Amino acid sequence: SFQVDFFFFPFKKNHHWIMSSTTSSFTTSASLVMFGALASTAIMTIRQTSKQKKKSTTNNTAGMIQAQLRKLGITLPIPPTPKGNYVSCVRQGGNVLYICGHIPTNFETGDLITGKVGKDLTVEEGYESARACAINILGTLAVELNGNLDCITRIVKVVGFVNCTDDFAQQPAVINGASDLFGEVFGEKGKHARSAVGTNSLPLNIATEVECVVEIED
Repeated sequence: SFQVDFFFFPFKKNHHWIMSSTTSSFTTSASLVMFGALASTAIMTIRQTSKQKKKSTTNNTAGMIQAQLRKLGITLPIPPTPKGNYVSCVRQGGNVLYICGHIPTNFETGDLITGKVGKDLTVEEGYESARACAINILGTLAVELNGNLDCITRIVKVVGFVNCTDDFAQQPAVINGASDLFGEVFGEKGKHARSAVGTNSLPLNIATEVECVVEIED
C-alpha cells in the first residue's frame, strides 16, 4: 500500500510515498484514482476560471466599436447582395476573414462614386471614395459577425485600387482614406499591412475599390 495525504511536495521514505506527516493508507489503485480525480478537478477549475475571466472581459468591452462609430457620426450600411458568383466574406481557419473588394458609395445620395482620380476627381475626393469603401467593408463585417465588431482583433491587410490617369502617382494618399478610417475606428487594432495600386479602369467606372483581411477572436 501507499501512504499519501493531500499536501504538495511528495517524497519517498522506506519505500513509501509520503505527502506530509499526516497520512492515510490507500491501495495502489485507490491512490491512483484519488490523484486522477484531484487532477481532473483542478483542470476543470482552471478552465472555468479562464472562461469566466474571458466572458467578463468581453462584457466589459461590448459595444465599444459601435460607440466609436456613433462618435464619428458613421451609420453602417446594409451590404448589397453580390452581383456575381462569389461571396462577400470567407472565413478561414475559424478566426480569419477574407473580405471581397468593396466599392464606394455616396451615403447622402446612394450613388456610386465614379470617375478617374487625376482627371475627374481630386486626391481629396479619391480619399473620401476610399473611406467610403472602408465603411462598406464594416457593414459587411457587422452582418458576418452578427453586429459584434468588438470581436475583431486586427485589421491584418488592406489592398486598395485607384482608378487614375497614367501619370497619377499619389495612390497611397488616396487609399489613406480607408487606412485612416480603420485606425479611427479600431485604434491600434486597425493598423495593417497595405498595398495601394493604380489602375486605368475599375468596374462601373468607380473611383476606388478596397479589400482586406481581418482577424477575429477564436
